[in-house]
Amino acid sequence: MRGDHMQSKRRKKKYRRSENGILLGSIILCVVTLTAITISLMLVFKYRAVQMENTVVMSELEAIRMDETVTYTQSEVDAMLDQAVAEAEQRTAETVTQEYLDQMKELLLSGKNVVDMLRYFYPDEVVLADAGEFYFFPISDELTHNTYDPAGFVPDEDQVMHYYAGGERISHKGIDVSRYQGEINWEKVAGDEVEYAFIRLGIRGYTEGAIQEDEQFEANIKGARQNDIDVGVYFFTQATSVEEAEEEAEYVLDQIAPYEVDYPVVLDVEAVANTRARTRELTKEERTKYCIAFCEKIREAGYTPMIYGNLKTFMLMLDLTQLEEYDKWFANYDEMPYYPYAFRIWQYTDKGRVDGIGANVDLNISFEDLADE
Repeated sequence: MRGDHMQSKRRKKKYRRSENGILLGSIILCVVTLTAITISLMLVFKYRAVQMENTVVMSELEAIRMDETVTYTQSEVDAMLDQAVAEAEQRTAETVTQEYLDQMKELLLSGKNVVDMLRYFYPDEVVLADAGEFYFFPISDELTHNTYDPAGFVPDEDQVMHYYAGGERISHKGIDVSRYQGEINWEKVAGDEVEYAFIRLGIRGYTEGAIQEDEQFEANIKGARQNDIDVGVYFFTQATSVEEAEEEAEYVLDQIAPYEVDYPVVLDVEAVANTRARTRELTKEERTKYCIAFCEKIREAGYTPMIYGNLKTFMLMLDLTQLEEYDKWFANYDEMPYYPYAFRIWQYTDKGRVDGIGANVDLNISFEDLADE
């Protein structure tokens, strides 16, 4: 028995050593990862800064060339360029060392991640990370920009977002619901200052492609209307052709015909992670074409079409230049909406709480009353 006891103690010591080794290894891995991220960002910043310095130098040289009162030989110009580039590289190295690293440290200590830091350092570009890759999109002046003042967004004590302009609150509180919220007490929802609700009408399955009505659609749209809450609807698309997109629109129109729908009819465009998703291989051009087909059918029937999506939807999956005329409903769960272009509704959380709903619910803010437009 004593021998067994001693062996047991040795096994416990060995196990503790193993645990300590694993913990130490994890700490070392975290430090190495952070160091690698910092070095990578330094290289990115340095490369981009050198590019900008070179652009300035070339502009200055072009101005010199156009000035007829000053002349230089080609060898003198080459020497000037070499010297300017060398100075730019030196200034860039000093800037990275003294300013960028200090700012990166401050951002890291405040809990910011790599994407947050890149967005801070590149305010003139939309920065997006997806599937392990980083994307930089120069902000286009060909698209309508939103004009919302960041200082105007103010959450209340319940973390419900409001928007103020000229000292006056102009925003409207809304929700969107589906079967995942279960049975809803719409009288209590109305008493919680909810002005409008987007109700999921249905979906197209992402593998078989069958159209299905949301199990709570009828109860939700009747309950909202009976309690004087403005109503819009949305449909989750998985269309793989213009014909399927038009079929989805016709289905939506048939389902809402008996009801008063005064808010927009929305096409929900989101990526499906499942490898069997029927839309997985669609191109940006194809998705855009199907959006237009759906929206035009809705508009022809007298309703206001709208497109719902997140940053990936609008930057990677759709061609915004072809969708300018359609309203956007933007989903972004952050303190401020990170999106430079026009949108009319912002879905700012999927963890909202509203009286009469027993589960978390998406909360939305609109900046004007969209009913009966």
